[in-house]
Amino acid sequence: MKKTLRAFVAAAAIMTAPAVMAADIIVVSHGQANDPFWSVVKNGVDKAAKDSGANVSYRAPETFDMVAMSQLIDAAIVQEPDGIVVSIPDGDALGPSITKAVEAGIPVISMNSGSDVSASFGTLLHVGQDEFDAGKAAGKKLADMGGKVGICVNQEVGNVSLDLRCEGFAAGFGGNVTVVPTNNDPAEVEAKIKATLESNEDIDTIMGLGASLVGEPAVAAVEAVGRTGEVNVATFDMSAGFLQAVVDGKAAFAIDQQQFLQGYLPVIFLALNAEYGLIPGGNVPSGPNLITADKAGQVVELSAQGIR
Repeated sequence: MKKTLRAFVAAAAIMTAPAVMAADIIVVSHGQANDPFWSVVKNGVDKAAKDSGANVSYRAPETFDMVAMSQLIDAAIVQEPDGIVVSIPDGDALGPSITKAVEAGIPVISMNSGSDVSASFGTLLHVGQDEFDAGKAAGKKLADMGGKVGICVNQEVGNVSLDLRCEGFAAGFGGNVTVVPTNNDPAEVEAKIKATLESNEDIDTIMGLGASLVGEPAVAAVEAVGRTGEVNVATFDMSAGFLQAVVDGKAAFAIDQQQFLQGYLPVIFLALNAEYGLIPGGNVPSGPNLITADKAGQVVELSAQGIR
């Protein structure tokens, strides 16, 4: 009888307890989920949604378009979510929309890009790496490897974060550095790097700003002109193909900013904030980590799985 009564009381408590509503969180990034880099970010977002039980929507413009991105943020504000995650590749263009969200009482966390301006817009914190410092560390490493004449290949001109990477690289490298603007087509990137190498045989260092879009084409271009082993190739971010090139001695290193965490942590933080009012007290650095040959083999498989 007592067991029956206890079971009845427990069931009644469950039925009458107020339901905990799942947090509604909107992620607005400048990178499409089908981009090799951003697909890893999206995987982090999806894992966080599953782990937290939050309702999460991932949105991005079809191309690198700051007007379209600001409109996506404005549309997210209208929905009055429990939190917004946003990347900030251009603070001047996106700042007004982000500030509008904060003024509307919506908690905002920035990720990936915008560490230098995020706080000025009222965001709670930033998850990512300092792009200038990461570029500077890479430049110093490449200079230590004997580099004197380098190029920094920028596949997304207008992205302030990528500009900072090149500026940091030049500061750390200390030698002769030229920025080579390209686009998001790996075939065109390879052709432009090949032509650049053929026009200046003194180039001994290539800094890429994305593994799949620039790093792998750079390795192929160096091979095409017969200078493998003479030209050091490094890149921001990782791909299974580029990591294998590092293992094989065809590339120097990759810079891992752990973009899975950039997608995962902001969603978790906002879900915890919505339910318990918990939030970290400051920015969370997700990188940089230099992945050299001694480490590359360990993360090739994870990169292929869309985690690293």
